[in-house]
Amino acid sequence: MNSWEVAYLGLGSNLGEREANLRKAMKMLESTGEVRIMRRSSVYETSPVGYENQPDFLNMVVQVKSCLKAKELLHHCLGVEERMMRERLIRWGPRIIDIDLLLYDNQTFKDSELTLPHPEMIRRAFVLIPLLELEPELVMPDGSSVSEHLAKLDEEAVNGVKVWGVVE
Repeated sequence: MNSWEVAYLGLGSNLGEREANLRKAMKMLESTGEVRIMRRSSVYETSPVGYENQPDFLNMVVQVKSCLKAKELLHHCLGVEERMMRERLIRWGPRIIDIDLLLYDNQTFKDSELTLPHPEMIRRAFVLIPLLELEPELVMPDGSSVSEHLAKLDEEAVNGVKVWGVVE
């Protein structure tokens, strides 16, 4: 059996009952016993990025421990998305749930299926802000801090991430 590693997942939803979607995804992530949610950030409401003609998102980050290897964890996340009926019609388009593997045990990795750390996370205030809430001193595998990346972002992007509440 694999050892239990720490990973961070970004969750987002902008269709249907957004809060219920986040709650359901977390429950489904833990359903097999191979993923345990250790901590969860507040939920933030944000405007869409990329394709803007869609509803606002609820976003959050969860810290998990998992006995799955990184690619297995990615497939588990994709399986949850599939079971929740996520449709991939438009890149960065509306979705009932989105689960991104952001960081996995301070590893770096890249192939056609998975890149660690998540390649877009350092450009997304809606990822960095909840990640900093969970781990204010978090350092990326390259030695840079999450707070350094957040400081480089456009003020409008940072100010557009509003605390919405918590999901139990």
